[in-house]
Amino acid sequence: MLFAIMFAFWRFAEIVTLIPITGMLAWFVDGYLDANVMTPAHILILFIVSVLALAWSIFTLFSYHRSSANAHFVALVDLAFVGALIAGVYYLRFVARTDCASVRPGSPTDISLGIFGNARINYGLPEISVSKTCAMLKASFGLGIMNTIFFFITAVLAWIHGDNAARSERRRTYSRHASRSRHRSHSGHRHGGSRRSSHSHHRAYV
Repeated sequence: MLFAIMFAFWRFAEIVTLIPITGMLAWFVDGYLDANVMTPAHILILFIVSVLALAWSIFTLFSYHRSSANAHFVALVDLAFVGALIAGVYYLRFVARTDCASVRPGSPTDISLGIFGNARINYGLPEISVSKTCAMLKASFGLGIMNTIFFFITAVLAWIHGDNAARSERRRTYSRHASRSRHRSHSGHRHGGSRRSSHSHHRAYV
């Protein structure tokens, strides 16, 4: 029960954070396709990985019983996605050093100070401009790092659950074998006793 809750929570977190990555990078891919230009590797790799990871997360979340029965396989696939996400984030690492926002001061205004002359001050709030493409790439980079951690957590959870399930199955198999052995021993003892009893009765009548 605890595994189901933890696994579902982290899978849901993966889905929620992978959807924005897929949507933002799809916007870039669509733009490059419209311009008939090859999509750069730093966008394409993370986009493909995020699409596959999103599909895998949704599948394993809504088919929990099958995923629970194949926990070791789920753990291995999750570890593969950890490596793929690391590669995608590595190719996009340059955006971490990029400043996506620029701040411009408000418009200057001259104020008369009488006999002391004039003074120029910046009047109004500063203007902040944010590059949309840079901000989207930076958000995808950050969410990619988060999903690297999330998939590692679900891989560990699935592997631990697989070990526990294997031990439980071994205990059940051992219990069944022990029960059958006791049943056979008891049955053989009962049949042997009845044979000896009939044989002794036969001797008494002879």
